[in-house]
This record gives sequence, C-alpha cells and structure tokens, in this order.
Amino acid sequence: KNVFDEETGEVIANCNDEITPDLLDRIRLAKVTEIETLFTNELDHGAYISNTLRLDDTPDQLAARIAIYRMMRPGEPPTEDAVEALFNRLFFDPESYDLSRVGRMKVNARFAREGATGAMTLTNEDIIDTMAVLVALRNGQDTVELFDEDGVARTCVVNGVDDIDHLGNRRVRCVGELAENQFRSGLVRVERAVKERLNQAESDGLTPQDLINSKPISAAIREFFGSSQLSQFMDQTNPLSEITHKRRISALGPGGLTRERAGFEVRDVHPTHYGRVCPIETPEGPNIGLINSLALYARLNEYGFLETPYRKVIDGVATKEISYLSAIEEGRYIIAQANAEMDENGRLTQELVSARENGEFVLASPERIQYMDVAPSQIVSCAAALIPFLEHDDANRALMGSNMQRQGVPCLRPEKPVVGTGIERTVAVDSKTTVQARRGGIVDYVDANRVVIRVNDEESIAGETGVDIYNLQKFT
Repeated sequence: KNVFDEETGEVIANCNDEITPDLLDRIRLAKVTEIETLFTNELDHGAYISNTLRLDDTPDQLAARIAIYRMMRPGEPPTEDAVEALFNRLFFDPESYDLSRVGRMKVNARFAREGATGAMTLTNEDIIDTMAVLVALRNGQDTVELFDEDGVARTCVVNGVDDIDHLGNRRVRCVGELAENQFRSGLVRVERAVKERLNQAESDGLTPQDLINSKPISAAIREFFGSSQLSQFMDQTNPLSEITHKRRISALGPGGLTRERAGFEVRDVHPTHYGRVCPIETPEGPNIGLINSLALYARLNEYGFLETPYRKVIDGVATKEISYLSAIEEGRYIIAQANAEMDENGRLTQELVSARENGEFVLASPERIQYMDVAPSQIVSCAAALIPFLEHDDANRALMGSNMQRQGVPCLRPEKPVVGTGIERTVAVDSKTTVQARRGGIVDYVDANRVVIRVNDEESIAGETGVDIYNLQKFT
C-alpha cells in the first residue's frame, strides 16, 4: 500500500517502491509506525511482477492501451475511442472475435470449470485465471485456488506446461471449417461494398438486388477450392492411393507450419498417436512427419479431436461395449493390448497384462485394466495394414512399402496374392472403385465396358426383366 503522512496527507512512498535508508528516514520523520511490505524469495514467491511494474513506464490502463495501439497501428493518431474500439474488436466483440466451442471447452477444462459451454469471447475471469495459473506455474505449485464470478473458490491442478505435440492440444480442421473462413472473408467484402453504395448520394430507391453483389463470395470460394495450398488433384493410380489421399492429415497450409520452420519434435511420433495417426505411413522427403494418415479405426469428434475405439473391461472381463476415447480422456485409463490372452468368456488369464498408462508401457493386474484395444492393426493406417507380417518388418522398410503400394498398377493377368491381411476387401469397397452387385445372381456376360447379371428368382421383382447391368468406368 502507499504510505501517507497522517498530518499533511502527502504520499511518502508509493506501492512497490524499493525500501532504502533515505525512505526509512522519511517514514520515521512522518511518525508512521506500520508499513506493509511485499514478501518475495527465489523459490516460490518471485519478484518478477514487482520488477516488471517498476520498469514499466505506463502508469495506468489507458497509457498501456495506447502503447499497444502504437505498436499495432503505427502512424495512426491514438485517440481514446480508436484505442477502445481496437481492444474491443481484438478480443471482446463477438462480431470480429470468436473463441469457438473448442476454445471455450479447452479454457474451461484448463481452469477446472464445470461444463464445456460459456461466452464465445474472452471474459475477465478467463484473464484473471490465466494470470493466477501462470504465476502458480512459475512458482512451481501443484495446485492453485481460483474463484468464479460469484466468488466461489475451486482448486485447479496446474499440470505443468502444455505439450504442444499432444493430440489433446492439436485438432483437425476439416474442409467445411476452412471453407467457412473463406466464406466469411467474402461476406466482409460484400458488406464493405454495400456500405459504400449506401453512402453514395444517389442511394435512394435502390433495391437489395442493386445493392448486393454476390461475386466476392463466389470468387472467395472458387479461389479456395482452385488455388488453396491444401487443394490437390486426387491421386487415383489405384484404389489404395485414392483412399489414402482422402484419409491424409497435413500440418502444413494456412494457419499451420512451414517445412522450413518445423523442427524434430513436431515430426516425431508421440504416444498419443496410438490408434489415431499412423506411425509408419508418412512421406520420405522434407514433409516427413508433417503429413500423416489416419489410423484404421480413428474418427473425429465434434470438436475436431481424433478418437480411437477401445473395448470396455470390467473386473478383468472384456465386454462387447465399444467406447471412443480422445487423447485427453485416454490418459485417465489403463488400456491393455488387443492380443492379451483371454479365455472363451473374455476373461484376461495372465497374472500381469502388458498395458499403457499415461503414455507409458506398464505391466498391470487384470483387475486394474479398464479398456483394451479392439484389434492389433488399430495403430496403423490402411496402407500399412495391407503389409502381411508387419510386426516382422523394419519400420523404415514398412514406410517405403506402404508408400510404394500406392504406386502399383495392375498386371495383364492379375492373380490373387498368396498371403493377405483381410483389409484388401475393405480398401476396394470403401474407395468405391469396385462395383458391388445390388442383388444376387449369375454372371451372364462380361467385357471391358459392362457386367450383366441374371438375378436370382427369389430376389427378382415381378414385371422386371430380371437383369442387372453394371456399366464400368473406362479411362479415355
């Protein structure tokens, strides 16, 4: 607190002033008997905020805002209204700033708040809680007490610094979301054009058709699909290359990384990739680790985080119940592998089962197991899952093999492989390159253009010819 002379009301020392022998003499002369001091040490009460305030030459809120405004808008006069408008537009105006549902969910989870919903802009509580957690993190505390807007206290676990490569902190932005951003930029251009048209002198009697020109919107969408960094011509060398291209995840592109600036940590395999991103299939060149493939059973949740399925295990017995877990949820459970030994009732038979806990491989008793993998091929992509005996293959050779399968073309006389893995049918059907018969029957005629099927009597409908004709796609 500031120290005052009780008789004259004069300020002897300001809050955060350093105590010197001269200052103590002045306090003694003013007959001040009590002063409050800041307690600091090098362990858990650092003096960094005090030092920052002492070095900071902005005495109040407005001065600080003006200093930031001058950095962001050099050359423009910093009037009070302009400064206020800039700050509101940056973080607090729902028209121009959107924290998004994901952002709100992550902020609430980080600060131990209940629920995943709330304001879509930053609130005062968000900023206060951020400062409290950062100070606790710097002081090495495990927990910190936070307060909501009603003054109710709650304990928040600090958890250390967030891991940027953890899949709980990285989300997939789908085409729809990227197109939405482009659409928004097109709408902003339309809005600007409409306002300019309305401000002109001869704006009386104009209809909405005269005012609104939709070309900027269609131009923005066309530019996005035609010349975006992530817009690619589909690879259709064979069915696998098509389905792999559609399941690709890239860390490059607008809002992402660049090849030159991406370090080793981003490209590396992370424990949370298990069952979500394939650790094998990735390009060999400068894009290694930046472009990945979805694992066989991975899917996206409503927030854009990758999830993978697990079988529920209750009291050492594997059930048929399947749960999809995100990387954030997975850390709370002990998960066994798919090849763990079980009897015919699904009970785990070994005394100690190989499992994963918090990204580490451990041995756990069957009673402690909460989930188990759904299949051994869960961790790899469809291209790597096509390699027989993948577990006996060196990782580098498997990477080359899964990439080279995408370049394969058919032989003149195709033959069935001696060994397969069972994923071949799924790839052929899901890539939509194979024609599937709608009804059972006998093949009557085949050539390079079409297949004719005589339908079984029990499946044919009265009044129809009883023939299904499938025209084949030909490359011209």
